[in-house]
Amino acid sequence: MAKTLIFTYKDKDYTLEFTRKSIQQMERNGFVASDIQNKPMTTLPELFAGAFLAHHRFERRDVIDDIYSHMTNKEELIGKLAEMYNDPIMTLVEEPKDGSGNVDWTTDF
Repeated sequence: MAKTLIFTYKDKDYTLEFTRKSIQQMERNGFVASDIQNKPMTTLPELFAGAFLAHHRFERRDVIDDIYSHMTNKEELIGKLAEMYNDPIMTLVEEPKDGSGNVDWTTDF
């Protein structure tokens, strides 16, 4: 089950989530998660804005920035966003469920 962050801002309900598709779009737009340590001033707001792509793709950036400026407990917020961001990535490397149709493979080296 996907992890979401839910809140209401100015009487509008928001559900933030990362999906494979939204993370791909973020990466195409230049987002690099490892830059959080070296470039937090640009990367952290981009991480927050990227969480809008799954359900609020057309929200204006100035509104997103305003929401971020009013969020409380930002340190915990960033931790939760990072955890949410990591979940779809982990689905790329987890093993498939047991069942028919799974593909076993070998190499010759």
